[in-house]
Amino acid sequence: MFDKIEEALEDLRNGKMIIVTDNEDRENEGDLLMPIENATPENINFMATHGRGLICAPLSDYYIDKLKLTQMKDDNEDKFKTAFTISIDHKDTETGISAFERSMTLLSLIDEKTVPSDLNRPGHIFPLHAKKGGVLVREGHTEAAIDFSRLAGFKEAGVICEIMKDDGTMARVNDLAEFKVKHDLKMVNISSLKEYIIKNEVFITKDVE
Repeated sequence: MFDKIEEALEDLRNGKMIIVTDNEDRENEGDLLMPIENATPENINFMATHGRGLICAPLSDYYIDKLKLTQMKDDNEDKFKTAFTISIDHKDTETGISAFERSMTLLSLIDEKTVPSDLNRPGHIFPLHAKKGGVLVREGHTEAAIDFSRLAGFKEAGVICEIMKDDGTMARVNDLAEFKVKHDLKMVNISSLKEYIIKNEVFITKDVE
């Protein structure tokens, strides 16, 4: 049912997205995940159409600080302390919600020319501030997106979207296994990613651009 981390990384390098699950005693969800460089309009449309969840952009300290993305709420009351910042759109978007404009906004986040004033707030993209140390510190999809992106050779910025079933309930592992086959995607677990990082000693303690 689950694939090897190495296979998932190879798909990411080839422009695909993967399915990443967390533990049953946590959110017990599966997210579509990809490096932000892979945020093409086609991939964003796939997330919106087939994932159906909220499209978010996990970012490392570097991008959070560079773009002055402040937390949505200082006193975080979320059960898992998911670190949402104020939502954004790139200033050149119109409605901001189309797959093309969400792609534009996402890709602008890693463009070195982008400055804070290039982003309108609020908007239709939801950045997330990843914990420094990745899944070794917090076993969330936010941190997994950063670790996967880094390990695949991309910048420390990603895109995630929860997967819901046709009836609007959250897809669990058995549902995700069917989703994986239907869409020819690799599926891995955050625990496996953590083990891979520890085993291969690939953890990087400092932020890299």
